[in-house]
Amino acid sequence: MPRRRALLSTSAAALIAAGGVSALPAHAADAYTVRTLHFDVAVGPKHDQHCDVVGDLYLPSGASAAHRVPAILTTNGFGGSKDDQAGLGKTYAQRGYAVLSYSGLGFGGSGCRITLDHPDWDGAAASGLVDYLAGKKAAKDGTRLDAVRLDRAGDPRVGMVGGSYGGQIQFAAAGVDRRIDTIVPMITWRDLRYSLAPNNQVVDGRPSTDPGVTKLVWALGFFGEGVSAGLTNGKADPGRLLGCPNFPTILCQAVGESLVFGVPQQASMAYMKAASVASYMPEIKVPTLIVQGETDSLFDLQEATATYEQLTAQRTPVKMIWQSSGHSGGKVPGDGDLADVTGSYTGQRVAAWFDHYLMGRPTGTGPAFTYFRPWVNYQGNAAPAYGTAAARNRTLYLSGKDRLVTDRKAVAEGAASYANLPWIPTSFSEVSAVQGALGLDDVPPADAPGTAVAWTGAPLAADTDVVGSPALTVRLDSPAAVRSQKSGVNGRLILFAKLYDVAPDGSVSLVHRLVSPVRVADVRKPLTVALPSIVHRFAKGHRLRVAIASSDLSYLGNRGVLPVTVRTGPADPGVLTLPTLR
Repeated sequence: MPRRRALLSTSAAALIAAGGVSALPAHAADAYTVRTLHFDVAVGPKHDQHCDVVGDLYLPSGASAAHRVPAILTTNGFGGSKDDQAGLGKTYAQRGYAVLSYSGLGFGGSGCRITLDHPDWDGAAASGLVDYLAGKKAAKDGTRLDAVRLDRAGDPRVGMVGGSYGGQIQFAAAGVDRRIDTIVPMITWRDLRYSLAPNNQVVDGRPSTDPGVTKLVWALGFFGEGVSAGLTNGKADPGRLLGCPNFPTILCQAVGESLVFGVPQQASMAYMKAASVASYMPEIKVPTLIVQGETDSLFDLQEATATYEQLTAQRTPVKMIWQSSGHSGGKVPGDGDLADVTGSYTGQRVAAWFDHYLMGRPTGTGPAFTYFRPWVNYQGNAAPAYGTAAARNRTLYLSGKDRLVTDRKAVAEGAASYANLPWIPTSFSEVSAVQGALGLDDVPPADAPGTAVAWTGAPLAADTDVVGSPALTVRLDSPAAVRSQKSGVNGRLILFAKLYDVAPDGSVSLVHRLVSPVRVADVRKPLTVALPSIVHRFAKGHRLRVAIASSDLSYLGNRGVLPVTVRTGPADPGVLTLPTLR
């Protein structure tokens, strides 16, 4: 598709001219050394549990007590190891940084159990490694490090970077150790209670805090991978395989509760909250660059946005990038590679961030918020595809039983009905955790007839670019759900809202294969749903379709059959609000 010059506000040239991302010095010729070390770290609420952590230290050859350099601490995503960060370690050692890449607790040769980046365990472990970078603590072989720049005695100049599981650990570490100077958490969570059991109902203008809908495939995938990591690396700490293998008992309990009740119960939820930055956000004081993926059904853009807004409100220096890729794929050339600090937009931004906050260079750090626009053509670095323009809300209305109109006066009375099958999912969006392994990459999203309802608009007269989270407000009628919800949370109606793009040939695509699960608090009241945040162009001639489905293959659904009718009319129409670019 042709570019629009008005939207090319974040091209590489413009960023450099504006000081957004400065040209970065090259140090590719600098030599560095790599050494594998083991560390004894004290963790737990009382710091009375000791864990062996393995890491690789990448050190520029010129670094010494006489020539100290800033440091970067990084760790793996779930199921990975220190080796996953080798490319980043080499790149930044060549740029003059000491890099310590380590395997997180329970992974890749490090001992102790997987505690989901809980500050008392994973945060304390990272703090112990900061002690090593400061020269306060020796590695297990007795060696000490005296080559890292110090802000004061015992306080190294150090930043953190990493994605997913290696993203949340940065919040946990910064929350317990004020010596960390800056963090770059990527494609990670704000609140695991939402991540693993999301509820996208909006109540009084705010996201619901009630239990949501369990992401069955993702949850079981992580649990299985964690157990496998324990079995594979059991020699590092055989005791962690006793009881709940490689996890605290409470997390085995959470899986069981989800299968029995549909959602984890109170104690399990409390643990997941404690393992999330949402529970200790005021402790995050350091400059933070949030990077989240537009194609991600695990940790969505809403989570990053909520973190960004809260950090902004508490005056923590923060910027946010919505990059192309996440846990569900979506990687494009020229973006997302942290080891490429010139050819990758995200890599370039992260390098500028560290040069500014760790090296102390007068380097621009880019716009406060920017997002990747898939419809913009570019070559090389993806910077021209990034935009900064703010969206404005546009309102559409549900009309009759299946139409979406732009004029409220055109709304007709109507009712659309559907019913779920007991226990059996009848809609497919995606199963990112296992999609490739099961050969489902080319299977399009679909809803079985009679188990979903949808409203479709007229062909668009012009390209319509949506940036942000659309919202859907509807009136539901379900006597069965009214009776069922009296039994409590587990009896509440579950539904899934989503936004389709219908091409002129009739082919249908689900934007980034994302859905918004809801466990409805009370079907007798109007329901507002925050649809997935997206960056998507609905091209001229295409049609918008908003749908409500009774189930989804990736989630635990309704236990009983709960028929639903969605009613709309001129006096009280259903409303779809779209955040669109001018």
